[in-house]
Amino acid sequence: MEQTKYFEDYEIGAGRVTNGRTITETDFVVHAGHTGDFFPHHMDAEFMKTQPFGQRIAHGTMVFSIGVGLTASVINPVAFSYGYDRMRFVRPVFIGDTIRTRVTITAKEDDPKRAGHGRVVERTEVINQRDEVVLAADHIYVVERRPKAA
Repeated sequence: MEQTKYFEDYEIGAGRVTNGRTITETDFVVHAGHTGDFFPHHMDAEFMKTQPFGQRIAHGTMVFSIGVGLTASVINPVAFSYGYDRMRFVRPVFIGDTIRTRVTITAKEDDPKRAGHGRVVERTEVINQRDEVVLAADHIYVVERRPKAA
């Protein structure tokens, strides 16, 4: 779905929560293959039985990728991602956990590089089935300002 939303349309405190997605063994294997990260923390069940978590933990980069992917349901043709700040892997994610992503607009500011744009900061929190935050980051968008009437 496409929805045009200008800088002026974003409201501090506005937010939404995505649908859930259950993390699977296949997610671990495919992500390891894509990234080359075959660390035993993700791939070796026997090794992880000897570690504090007692089972394999998801790659943080995988949780980030899936969590952000869950938010990508609306295309705004006047905005683009500038990147992410302050990303933290807060809690482990295990095979069988179901994650959702909660996003909240937390800041708006002028874009110092583009006069016709502003920056919108969206707090991005990936949460598990117990509503615990497992990953947090600030997503920064560069958004066009509404055209002035002629």
